[in-house]
Amino acid sequence: MHRRTFIKQSSLIAMSAGAFGAFDTNGKSLFDSNNLKVNGQRIEARINELARFGRDEKGHGYRVAYTKGDIEGRAWFMDLMEKAGLDVSIDAGGNISGKRKGKNQSLKPIAFGSHIDMVPDGGNYDGTLGSLSALEVIEVLNENKTLTNHPLEVIIFANEEGGLIGSRAIAGNLSAEGLKQISQSGVTMAEGIKAIGGDPDHIQSCIRTKGELHAFLELHIEQGGMLDAENLQIGVVEGIVGIVDWKVTVEGFANHAGTTPMKLRQDALLASSKLIIAVNEVINSLPGNQVGTIGKITALPGAYNVVPGHVTLGLEIRDLSFEKIEQLFGDIQKRADIIAADSKTKISFKREASEVKPALTDKHLQQKIDVSAKALGLTTKFMQSGAGHDSQQMAMLAPVAMIFVPSVGGISHSPKEFTKSIDMTNGANVLLQTILSIDKE
Repeated sequence: MHRRTFIKQSSLIAMSAGAFGAFDTNGKSLFDSNNLKVNGQRIEARINELARFGRDEKGHGYRVAYTKGDIEGRAWFMDLMEKAGLDVSIDAGGNISGKRKGKNQSLKPIAFGSHIDMVPDGGNYDGTLGSLSALEVIEVLNENKTLTNHPLEVIIFANEEGGLIGSRAIAGNLSAEGLKQISQSGVTMAEGIKAIGGDPDHIQSCIRTKGELHAFLELHIEQGGMLDAENLQIGVVEGIVGIVDWKVTVEGFANHAGTTPMKLRQDALLASSKLIIAVNEVINSLPGNQVGTIGKITALPGAYNVVPGHVTLGLEIRDLSFEKIEQLFGDIQKRADIIAADSKTKISFKREASEVKPALTDKHLQQKIDVSAKALGLTTKFMQSGAGHDSQQMAMLAPVAMIFVPSVGGISHSPKEFTKSIDMTNGANVLLQTILSIDKE
Protein backbone atom coordinates (compact mmCIF):
# COMPACT_ATOMS: atom_id res chain seq x y z
CA MET A 1 0.00 0.00 0.00
CA HIS A 2 1.25 3.47 -0.92
CA ARG A 3 0.63 5.64 2.10
CA ARG A 4 0.20 9.37 2.15
CA THR A 5 0.02 10.34 5.82
CA PHE A 6 -0.67 13.94 6.69
CA ILE A 7 -1.51 13.82 10.39
CA LYS A 8 0.78 15.97 12.50
CA GLN A 9 1.78 15.12 16.04
CA SER A 10 -0.65 17.70 17.40
CA SER A 11 -3.48 16.07 15.45
CA LEU A 12 -2.63 12.68 16.88
CA ILE A 13 -2.80 14.10 20.38
CA ALA A 14 -6.14 15.77 19.58
CA MET A 15 -7.61 12.47 18.48
CA SER A 16 -7.32 10.92 21.92
CA ALA A 17 -10.67 10.31 23.57
CA GLY A 18 -10.20 12.96 26.21
CA ALA A 19 -9.54 15.71 23.70
CA PHE A 20 -12.75 15.09 21.80
CA GLY A 21 -15.12 16.97 24.02
CA ALA A 22 -16.56 17.41 27.46
CA PHE A 23 -17.77 14.48 29.52
CA ASP A 24 -19.92 14.26 32.64
CA THR A 25 -18.86 12.53 35.84
CA ASN A 26 -19.94 9.17 34.44
CA GLY A 27 -17.77 9.59 31.36
CA LYS A 28 -20.74 10.25 29.08
CA SER A 29 -20.25 12.86 26.34
CA LEU A 30 -22.09 16.11 26.94
CA PHE A 31 -22.67 16.44 23.20
CA ASP A 32 -25.97 15.07 21.88
CA SER A 33 -25.13 13.30 18.64
CA ASN A 34 -28.78 13.49 17.59
CA ASN A 35 -28.39 17.26 17.24
CA LEU A 36 -25.38 17.12 14.95
CA LYS A 37 -26.10 18.61 11.52
CA VAL A 38 -24.05 18.90 8.35
CA ASN A 39 -23.19 22.19 6.68
CA GLY A 40 -25.20 22.09 3.46
CA GLN A 41 -23.67 25.29 2.11
CA ARG A 42 -20.19 23.79 2.46
CA ILE A 43 -21.24 20.66 0.57
CA GLU A 44 -22.74 22.70 -2.26
CA ALA A 45 -19.71 25.00 -2.46
CA ARG A 46 -17.38 22.02 -2.71
CA ILE A 47 -19.58 20.37 -5.35
CA ASN A 48 -19.09 23.49 -7.47
CA GLU A 49 -15.38 23.70 -6.69
CA LEU A 50 -14.72 20.08 -7.63
CA ALA A 51 -16.64 20.63 -10.88
CA ARG A 52 -13.85 22.95 -12.06
CA PHE A 53 -11.42 20.06 -12.44
CA GLY A 54 -11.51 18.62 -15.95
CA ARG A 55 -13.89 21.28 -17.28
CA ASP A 56 -13.00 22.34 -20.82
CA GLU A 57 -13.10 25.81 -22.35
CA LYS A 58 -16.73 25.26 -23.41
CA GLY A 59 -17.76 24.42 -19.87
CA HIS A 60 -18.20 20.69 -20.45
CA GLY A 61 -17.16 18.34 -17.64
CA TYR A 62 -14.48 15.77 -18.45
CA ARG A 63 -13.16 14.40 -15.15
CA VAL A 64 -12.88 10.95 -16.67
CA ALA A 65 -10.77 8.50 -14.65
CA TYR A 66 -7.00 8.76 -15.15
CA THR A 67 -7.17 12.08 -17.02
CA LYS A 68 -5.56 15.36 -15.90
CA GLY A 69 -8.87 16.53 -14.42
CA ASP A 70 -9.23 13.34 -12.40
CA ILE A 71 -5.66 13.53 -11.10
CA GLU A 72 -6.04 17.18 -10.10
CA GLY A 73 -9.45 16.59 -8.53
CA ARG A 74 -8.09 13.70 -6.48
CA ALA A 75 -5.19 15.85 -5.23
CA TRP A 76 -7.65 18.57 -4.20
CA PHE A 77 -9.81 16.03 -2.39
CA MET A 78 -6.86 14.46 -0.57
CA ASP A 79 -5.79 17.91 0.60
CA LEU A 80 -9.24 18.38 2.17
CA MET A 81 -8.93 14.98 3.80
CA GLU A 82 -5.56 16.00 5.24
CA LYS A 83 -7.02 19.22 6.64
CA ALA A 84 -9.78 17.15 8.27
CA GLY A 85 -7.11 15.19 10.16
CA LEU A 86 -7.52 11.90 8.28
CA ASP A 87 -4.71 9.41 7.78
CA VAL A 88 -4.69 9.33 3.97
CA SER A 89 -3.34 6.65 1.67
CA ILE A 90 -3.69 5.35 -1.88
CA ASP A 91 -3.95 1.59 -2.33
CA ALA A 92 -2.66 -0.49 -5.22
CA GLY A 93 -5.94 -0.06 -7.11
CA GLY A 94 -5.78 3.73 -6.89
CA ASN A 95 -8.49 4.03 -4.24
CA ILE A 96 -8.12 6.85 -1.72
CA SER A 97 -8.59 5.95 1.94
CA GLY A 98 -8.88 8.38 4.84
CA LYS A 99 -8.90 6.85 8.32
CA ARG A 100 -10.01 8.33 11.62
CA LYS A 101 -9.37 6.66 14.94
CA GLY A 102 -12.16 5.57 17.23
CA LYS A 103 -12.36 5.22 21.00
CA ASN A 104 -12.00 1.47 20.61
CA GLN A 105 -9.48 0.60 17.91
CA SER A 106 -10.28 -3.09 18.29
CA LEU A 107 -13.71 -2.50 16.76
CA LYS A 108 -14.12 -2.92 13.02
CA PRO A 109 -14.20 0.33 11.03
CA ILE A 110 -17.39 1.84 9.64
CA ALA A 111 -16.59 2.83 6.06
CA PHE A 112 -18.45 5.19 3.75
CA GLY A 113 -17.77 7.10 0.53
CA SER A 114 -18.23 6.99 -3.23
CA HIS A 115 -16.28 8.19 -6.32
CA ILE A 116 -15.37 11.50 -8.00
CA ASP A 117 -14.65 10.40 -11.58
CA MET A 118 -17.32 11.08 -14.18
CA VAL A 119 -18.49 9.98 -17.61
CA PRO A 120 -17.54 12.24 -20.55
CA ASP A 121 -19.65 15.42 -20.45
CA GLY A 122 -21.27 14.13 -17.29
CA GLY A 123 -22.90 15.85 -14.34
CA ASN A 124 -21.54 17.25 -11.09
CA TYR A 125 -23.45 15.13 -8.57
CA ASP A 126 -23.03 11.45 -9.52
CA GLY A 127 -20.54 10.02 -7.02
CA THR A 128 -19.37 13.47 -5.99
CA LEU A 129 -22.23 14.03 -3.54
CA GLY A 130 -21.49 10.79 -1.69
CA SER A 131 -17.77 11.54 -1.55
CA LEU A 132 -18.09 15.11 -0.29
CA SER A 133 -20.83 14.12 2.17
CA ALA A 134 -18.52 11.45 3.59
CA LEU A 135 -15.90 14.13 4.15
CA GLU A 136 -18.57 16.41 5.63
CA VAL A 137 -19.40 13.74 8.23
CA ILE A 138 -15.78 13.85 9.37
CA GLU A 139 -15.79 17.66 9.44
CA VAL A 140 -18.93 17.78 11.59
CA LEU A 141 -17.55 15.25 14.05
CA ASN A 142 -14.33 17.26 14.32
CA GLU A 143 -16.13 20.56 14.81
CA ASN A 144 -18.32 19.06 17.53
CA LYS A 145 -15.38 17.31 19.18
CA THR A 146 -17.11 13.95 18.81
CA LEU A 147 -15.12 10.73 18.76
CA THR A 148 -16.94 7.61 17.58
CA ASN A 149 -16.52 4.24 19.23
CA HIS A 150 -15.62 2.59 15.93
CA PRO A 151 -12.77 3.75 13.71
CA LEU A 152 -14.10 5.47 10.60
CA GLU A 153 -12.85 5.22 7.02
CA VAL A 154 -13.71 7.43 4.06
CA ILE A 155 -13.14 5.59 0.75
CA ILE A 156 -13.02 7.35 -2.61
CA PHE A 157 -13.08 4.64 -5.25
CA ALA A 158 -11.06 4.91 -8.45
CA ASN A 159 -12.68 4.72 -11.89
CA GLU A 160 -16.21 3.78 -10.89
CA GLU A 161 -17.59 4.89 -14.23
CA GLY A 162 -15.16 2.70 -16.18
CA GLY A 163 -16.45 -0.54 -14.67
CA LEU A 164 -16.11 -0.28 -10.85
CA ILE A 165 -12.36 -0.75 -11.29
CA GLY A 166 -11.25 0.43 -7.85
CA SER A 167 -13.89 -1.43 -5.87
CA ARG A 168 -13.37 -4.55 -8.00
CA ALA A 169 -9.70 -4.40 -7.02
CA ILE A 170 -10.63 -4.17 -3.33
CA ALA A 171 -13.00 -7.14 -3.68
CA GLY A 172 -10.36 -9.20 -5.51
CA ASN A 173 -12.29 -9.14 -8.79
CA LEU A 174 -9.85 -7.21 -10.98
CA SER A 175 -8.01 -9.74 -13.14
CA ALA A 176 -4.83 -9.45 -15.16
CA GLU A 177 -7.00 -9.29 -18.27
CA GLY A 178 -9.02 -6.51 -16.70
CA LEU A 179 -5.87 -4.48 -16.15
CA LYS A 180 -5.11 -4.74 -19.87
CA GLN A 181 -8.46 -3.29 -20.93
CA ILE A 182 -8.44 0.17 -22.49
CA SER A 183 -10.06 2.81 -20.29
CA GLN A 184 -12.21 5.72 -21.46
CA SER A 185 -9.13 7.96 -21.22
CA GLY A 186 -7.33 5.85 -23.85
CA VAL A 187 -4.76 4.18 -21.61
CA THR A 188 -4.92 0.69 -20.17
CA MET A 189 -6.40 0.27 -16.72
CA ALA A 190 -2.92 -0.60 -15.44
CA GLU A 191 -1.41 2.57 -16.91
CA GLY A 192 -4.25 4.64 -15.52
CA ILE A 193 -3.90 3.15 -12.05
CA LYS A 194 -0.19 4.04 -12.09
CA ALA A 195 -1.04 7.61 -13.12
CA ILE A 196 -3.18 8.12 -10.01
CA GLY A 197 -0.65 6.65 -7.60
CA GLY A 198 -1.67 3.00 -7.54
CA ASP A 199 0.45 -0.09 -8.11
CA PRO A 200 -1.07 -2.46 -10.68
CA ASP A 201 1.95 -4.76 -10.47
CA HIS A 202 0.91 -5.59 -6.91
CA ILE A 203 -2.85 -5.25 -7.32
CA GLN A 204 -3.51 -8.13 -4.92
CA SER A 205 -2.18 -6.06 -2.03
CA CYS A 206 -5.32 -3.89 -1.95
CA ILE A 207 -7.75 -6.81 -1.50
CA ARG A 208 -9.80 -6.49 1.68
CA THR A 209 -10.81 -9.58 3.62
CA LYS A 210 -14.46 -10.42 4.15
CA GLY A 211 -15.57 -9.19 7.57
CA GLU A 212 -12.80 -6.62 7.84
CA LEU A 213 -15.32 -3.74 7.89
CA HIS A 214 -18.28 -3.38 10.26
CA ALA A 215 -20.36 -1.78 7.49
CA PHE A 216 -20.11 0.23 4.29
CA LEU A 217 -22.51 3.06 3.39
CA GLU A 218 -22.86 5.07 0.19
CA LEU A 219 -24.93 8.20 -0.34
CA HIS A 220 -25.82 8.79 -4.00
CA ILE A 221 -28.19 10.71 -6.21
CA GLU A 222 -30.97 8.44 -7.44
CA GLN A 223 -30.14 8.92 -11.15
CA GLY A 224 -33.77 8.08 -11.86
CA GLY A 225 -36.98 10.04 -11.42
CA MET A 226 -39.01 8.10 -8.86
CA LEU A 227 -38.24 10.19 -5.77
CA ASP A 228 -38.60 13.44 -7.70
CA ALA A 229 -41.91 12.40 -9.31
CA GLU A 230 -43.36 11.19 -6.01
CA ASN A 231 -42.04 14.20 -4.06
CA LEU A 232 -40.16 11.97 -1.61
CA GLN A 233 -36.93 12.91 0.12
CA ILE A 234 -34.94 9.75 0.87
CA GLY A 235 -34.60 6.46 -0.96
CA VAL A 236 -33.67 3.43 1.15
CA VAL A 237 -31.96 1.15 -1.34
CA GLU A 238 -32.92 -2.51 -1.03
CA GLY A 239 -30.29 -3.66 -3.49
CA ILE A 240 -28.51 -3.08 -6.77
CA VAL A 241 -30.03 -5.01 -9.62
CA GLY A 242 -28.51 -7.92 -11.45
CA ILE A 243 -28.00 -7.47 -15.19
CA VAL A 244 -28.08 -10.21 -17.83
CA ASP A 245 -27.60 -9.59 -21.55
CA TRP A 246 -28.36 -11.84 -24.51
CA LYS A 247 -27.42 -11.59 -28.17
CA VAL A 248 -30.56 -12.53 -30.10
CA THR A 249 -30.28 -13.81 -33.66
CA VAL A 250 -33.30 -13.94 -35.96
CA GLU A 251 -32.71 -15.86 -39.20
CA GLY A 252 -35.16 -15.55 -42.08
CA PHE A 253 -34.53 -15.51 -45.83
CA ALA A 254 -33.36 -12.48 -47.80
CA ASN A 255 -35.33 -12.14 -51.02
CA HIS A 256 -36.42 -9.59 -53.61
CA ALA A 257 -38.84 -7.11 -52.04
CA GLY A 258 -40.67 -6.50 -55.28
CA THR A 259 -41.28 -10.06 -56.38
CA THR A 260 -41.79 -11.90 -53.08
CA PRO A 261 -45.48 -11.94 -52.02
CA MET A 262 -46.16 -10.90 -48.42
CA LYS A 263 -47.52 -14.33 -47.48
CA LEU A 264 -44.39 -16.10 -48.74
CA ARG A 265 -41.84 -13.95 -46.93
CA GLN A 266 -39.53 -15.11 -44.15
CA ASP A 267 -38.97 -11.57 -42.88
CA ALA A 268 -36.47 -11.58 -40.02
CA LEU A 269 -37.11 -7.93 -39.20
CA LEU A 270 -40.86 -8.40 -38.97
CA ALA A 271 -40.33 -11.36 -36.61
CA SER A 272 -37.91 -9.21 -34.60
CA SER A 273 -40.51 -6.47 -34.30
CA LYS A 274 -43.00 -8.94 -32.85
CA LEU A 275 -40.35 -10.19 -30.44
CA ILE A 276 -39.62 -6.65 -29.24
CA ILE A 277 -43.31 -6.18 -28.42
CA ALA A 278 -43.36 -9.60 -26.73
CA VAL A 279 -40.41 -8.64 -24.51
CA ASN A 280 -42.27 -5.54 -23.33
CA GLU A 281 -45.40 -7.56 -22.61
CA VAL A 282 -43.52 -10.27 -20.69
CA ILE A 283 -41.60 -7.78 -18.55
CA ASN A 284 -44.86 -6.05 -17.61
CA SER A 285 -46.64 -9.32 -16.86
CA LEU A 286 -45.19 -9.65 -13.34
CA PRO A 287 -45.45 -7.24 -10.40
CA GLY A 288 -42.28 -5.47 -9.33
CA ASN A 289 -39.67 -3.07 -10.67
CA GLN A 290 -37.98 -5.36 -13.20
CA VAL A 291 -36.98 -3.84 -16.53
CA GLY A 292 -36.26 -5.36 -19.92
CA THR A 293 -34.82 -3.61 -22.95
CA ILE A 294 -34.06 -4.28 -26.58
CA GLY A 295 -31.47 -1.55 -27.02
CA LYS A 296 -29.59 -2.74 -30.08
CA ILE A 297 -30.70 -3.91 -33.54
CA THR A 298 -28.96 -4.66 -36.84
CA ALA A 299 -30.87 -5.76 -39.94
CA LEU A 300 -29.15 -7.29 -43.00
CA PRO A 301 -28.68 -6.96 -45.87
CA GLY A 302 -30.03 -3.48 -45.14
CA ALA A 303 -31.47 -2.39 -48.47
CA TYR A 304 -34.80 -0.86 -49.49
CA ASN A 305 -35.50 -3.58 -52.02
CA VAL A 306 -34.52 -6.67 -50.02
CA VAL A 307 -36.61 -8.53 -47.46
CA PRO A 308 -34.41 -8.62 -44.32
CA GLY A 309 -32.96 -12.10 -43.90
CA HIS A 310 -30.83 -11.71 -40.78
CA VAL A 311 -31.33 -9.58 -37.65
CA THR A 312 -29.35 -9.35 -34.42
CA LEU A 313 -30.82 -7.81 -31.28
CA GLY A 314 -29.46 -6.92 -27.86
CA LEU A 315 -31.71 -7.99 -24.97
CA GLU A 316 -31.09 -6.92 -21.38
CA ILE A 317 -33.08 -7.79 -18.24
CA ARG A 318 -32.48 -6.21 -14.82
CA ASP A 319 -33.95 -7.13 -11.43
CA LEU A 320 -32.97 -7.67 -7.79
CA SER A 321 -33.83 -11.36 -8.15
CA PHE A 322 -31.80 -13.63 -10.41
CA GLU A 323 -34.68 -16.13 -10.21
CA LYS A 324 -37.10 -13.56 -11.62
CA ILE A 325 -34.66 -12.71 -14.42
CA GLU A 326 -34.52 -16.39 -15.35
CA GLN A 327 -38.32 -16.68 -15.18
CA LEU A 328 -38.80 -13.67 -17.43
CA PHE A 329 -36.25 -14.94 -19.93
CA GLY A 330 -37.96 -18.32 -20.02
CA ASP A 331 -41.27 -16.64 -20.84
CA ILE A 332 -39.59 -14.59 -23.57
CA GLN A 333 -38.14 -17.76 -25.08
CA LYS A 334 -41.61 -19.33 -25.22
CA ARG A 335 -42.97 -16.28 -27.03
CA ALA A 336 -40.00 -16.37 -29.39
CA ASP A 337 -40.73 -20.00 -30.32
CA ILE A 338 -44.30 -19.07 -31.27
CA ILE A 339 -43.16 -16.06 -33.30
CA ALA A 340 -40.51 -18.12 -35.11
CA ALA A 341 -43.04 -20.82 -36.05
CA ASP A 342 -45.58 -18.28 -37.31
CA SER A 343 -43.01 -16.32 -39.35
CA LYS A 344 -41.01 -19.33 -40.63
CA THR A 345 -37.86 -17.93 -39.04
CA LYS A 346 -35.36 -19.21 -36.49
CA ILE A 347 -34.76 -17.27 -33.25
CA SER A 348 -31.80 -18.11 -31.01
CA PHE A 349 -30.37 -16.58 -27.82
CA LYS A 350 -26.73 -16.41 -26.69
CA ARG A 351 -26.11 -15.37 -23.09
CA GLU A 352 -23.30 -12.82 -22.78
CA ALA A 353 -20.46 -13.33 -20.29
CA SER A 354 -20.79 -9.81 -18.86
CA GLU A 355 -23.65 -10.57 -16.45
CA VAL A 356 -23.76 -8.78 -13.11
CA LYS A 357 -25.18 -10.50 -10.04
CA PRO A 358 -27.67 -8.64 -7.84
CA ALA A 359 -26.21 -7.11 -4.68
CA LEU A 360 -28.71 -6.91 -1.84
CA THR A 361 -28.20 -4.34 0.87
CA ASP A 362 -28.31 -5.29 4.54
CA LYS A 363 -31.85 -5.20 5.97
CA HIS A 364 -30.64 -4.12 9.40
CA LEU A 365 -28.83 -1.16 7.84
CA GLN A 366 -31.88 -0.37 5.71
CA GLN A 367 -33.89 0.02 8.91
CA LYS A 368 -31.17 2.23 10.41
CA ILE A 369 -31.44 4.56 7.41
CA ASP A 370 -35.23 4.59 7.49
CA VAL A 371 -35.36 5.34 11.23
CA SER A 372 -32.68 8.06 10.94
CA ALA A 373 -34.50 9.73 8.05
CA LYS A 374 -37.88 9.69 9.77
CA ALA A 375 -36.33 11.05 12.97
CA LEU A 376 -35.22 14.01 10.84
CA GLY A 377 -38.80 14.43 9.61
CA LEU A 378 -38.02 13.16 6.12
CA THR A 379 -40.16 10.96 3.89
CA THR A 380 -38.72 7.65 2.66
CA LYS A 381 -39.22 5.01 0.00
CA PHE A 382 -37.73 1.52 -0.14
CA MET A 383 -36.48 1.04 -3.69
CA GLN A 384 -33.95 -0.72 -5.89
CA SER A 385 -31.04 0.76 -7.77
CA GLY A 386 -31.19 0.17 -11.50
CA ALA A 387 -27.67 1.55 -11.95
CA GLY A 388 -24.41 -0.01 -10.83
CA HIS A 389 -22.40 1.29 -7.86
CA ASP A 390 -19.23 0.46 -5.96
CA SER A 391 -21.47 -0.87 -3.19
CA GLN A 392 -22.05 -3.92 -5.42
CA GLN A 393 -18.44 -4.97 -4.94
CA MET A 394 -18.32 -3.94 -1.28
CA ALA A 395 -21.36 -6.14 -0.60
CA MET A 396 -19.06 -9.13 -1.08
CA LEU A 397 -16.97 -7.97 1.88
CA ALA A 398 -19.30 -6.33 4.39
CA PRO A 399 -22.92 -5.39 5.13
CA VAL A 400 -23.70 -2.46 2.83
CA ALA A 401 -26.38 0.20 2.61
CA MET A 402 -27.19 2.97 0.15
CA ILE A 403 -29.07 6.24 0.59
CA PHE A 404 -30.67 7.91 -2.43
CA VAL A 405 -31.68 11.55 -2.79
CA PRO A 406 -33.78 12.96 -5.66
CA SER A 407 -32.38 13.74 -9.11
CA VAL A 408 -34.40 16.57 -10.65
CA GLY A 409 -36.26 15.19 -13.65
CA GLY A 410 -34.51 11.84 -13.25
CA ILE A 411 -31.58 13.16 -15.32
CA SER A 412 -28.08 11.74 -14.82
CA HIS A 413 -24.85 11.24 -16.80
CA SER A 414 -25.64 14.59 -18.36
CA PRO A 415 -24.57 18.22 -17.85
CA LYS A 416 -28.23 18.80 -16.87
CA GLU A 417 -27.89 16.44 -13.89
CA PHE A 418 -29.02 18.36 -10.81
CA THR A 419 -29.89 17.73 -7.18
CA LYS A 420 -31.23 20.55 -5.01
CA SER A 421 -29.15 21.82 -2.11
CA ILE A 422 -31.84 20.89 0.42
CA ASP A 423 -31.89 17.31 -0.88
CA MET A 424 -28.10 17.05 -0.70
CA THR A 425 -28.22 18.36 2.87
CA ASN A 426 -30.99 15.92 3.81
CA GLY A 427 -29.03 12.99 2.42
CA ALA A 428 -25.83 13.98 4.19
CA ASN A 429 -27.69 14.37 7.50
CA VAL A 430 -29.21 10.90 7.09
CA LEU A 431 -25.74 9.52 6.36
CA LEU A 432 -24.36 11.20 9.49
CA GLN A 433 -27.15 10.02 11.77
CA THR A 434 -27.07 6.48 10.36
CA ILE A 435 -23.33 6.24 11.00
CA LEU A 436 -23.82 7.47 14.56
CA SER A 437 -26.60 4.94 15.07
CA ILE A 438 -24.47 2.08 13.75
CA ASP A 439 -21.60 3.25 15.96
CA LYS A 440 -23.66 2.54 19.07
CA GLU A 441 -23.72 -1.20 18.26
